[in-house]
Amino acid sequence: MTNMLRLVRYGAAAVSSGALVACNNGANAGSDASGVEAVAGPAGGAITMWTDSTELFMEHPALIVGVPDKFAVHLTDITDFAPLRSGRITLRFTPRDGGNSLVVVQDAPRAPGIYGPSPEFTAAGVYDLTILVDSPQARDTLRVPGLRVYANAKEAPTEGAEADNGIPFLKEQQWKSPGFRTDFAVEGDIAASFDANGQIEPAAGNYADVTAPIGALVDAGGVSSSPVPGQQVSRGQILAYLTPSLGEGGSAFADARAALREAEDEHARAVRLLAVEAVPQRRVHEAENRLRAAKEALAGLGGGDLSPSGKVAIRAPIGGVVIRRSITPGGRVEAGSSLFTLVDATRVWLKVNVPSSQASRVDRASGAEFSVEGSTRRYTARRAVSIGSVIDSMSRTVPVLYEVMNGDGSLKVGAAARVAVRTGQRARGLLVPSSAILDEDGRTVIYVQPSGERFEKREVTVLGIEGSRAVIGAGLQRGDRVVTGAAYQVRLASLSTSVPTHGHEH
Repeated sequence: MTNMLRLVRYGAAAVSSGALVACNNGANAGSDASGVEAVAGPAGGAITMWTDSTELFMEHPALIVGVPDKFAVHLTDITDFAPLRSGRITLRFTPRDGGNSLVVVQDAPRAPGIYGPSPEFTAAGVYDLTILVDSPQARDTLRVPGLRVYANAKEAPTEGAEADNGIPFLKEQQWKSPGFRTDFAVEGDIAASFDANGQIEPAAGNYADVTAPIGALVDAGGVSSSPVPGQQVSRGQILAYLTPSLGEGGSAFADARAALREAEDEHARAVRLLAVEAVPQRRVHEAENRLRAAKEALAGLGGGDLSPSGKVAIRAPIGGVVIRRSITPGGRVEAGSSLFTLVDATRVWLKVNVPSSQASRVDRASGAEFSVEGSTRRYTARRAVSIGSVIDSMSRTVPVLYEVMNGDGSLKVGAAARVAVRTGQRARGLLVPSSAILDEDGRTVIYVQPSGERFEKREVTVLGIEGSRAVIGAGLQRGDRVVTGAAYQVRLASLSTSVPTHGHEH
């Protein structure tokens, strides 16, 4: 198991910017081969270490023979980033030049996640510290090499000048932030992609604007049963009734309907007579032509669905959800006036505005991942419906349409989207969870945890996003600990003008 160790010497109030960072392998911990030694600096020190199960953040004063002073040992269960609430820790300080080890045991934390052992050294020198954690939440062994103990206060280094130490975000704040998590940046590769803006649109055939076929009055009695915005309707369902108005197409509608009925009767009569050879075949053909013309005349008026009381039934041309209703009881509508707008959002299109510089990298096999405004959920669009062939002269973009299934209805038509368009190539760099990436005023940033209670904002270059992972091309280093959950809370801390105070005594 590999432990990541960051050792920082600091004074009573400030952490030095001179940090020593190294990888400490459990098999070699405490040996000179580890390359980790105490360095000259301010009076005290702080150590941050992560294992597979535990995070250690330990602050200590200058270590001086015969002067017991309290350590602040913060222990976090890395499975859920909660403080260790119970359990024993054992601190074993082993001198490198031989001699007896100093052992300090604390049976329980003095506050959730915080232990306060007070070792008293009897000899100066360099000590390797082993911390044994025995808690219901975690059982672990942590090794911290190279702690120097001074014979007296005069030999100990003095405090240095206060340095800029990034964004303070204390352990107590981390433990109280729901979803707070961190993880290491590791090398890897995923599908390459580039960022673009997009918008959710209804798919072809899944959007309908229902209009009045003729000038008419809205039937007041039917409005109460008409569907309201947000209500699901099925194809062919009656949405409303209209009463044709004479002089506004109403009389023409009634005449056309009557003509259709006469044509239907005439056709039926011709068929019967032909069956008994009372009329020639030509008579049936003429009746069929008149029937066809009557149907076309009625269809030209937008009708064909007249109730026995003479009202025109307005039916839904598609199944979906009503998003707009524009009728009032007894209101007059003109021919072509919009009455209802329907959309079936079970299948939508993602329209992506691809920058002209990236257009050549997109083809129909190019997939895309995206998120919409107000949500961190990632969606996948696997098929490009169409790729534009003309570059817009104003935006310098090419429209690309992707089909997206939306069975749960979480994608809303009109929502803006941030899209990662895949290019079909592989991108190699540092892998981090995509939840670590934030957009701040158009800049892509990640928050990094150099030490237990200090954070930094890094502007990064994203080479690709695939599922829950992203590959970073610039802005991070291998082994950086990045904030993958509740990163926005760290951002809020970065905007604060006040320095947070510890909720415990150091």
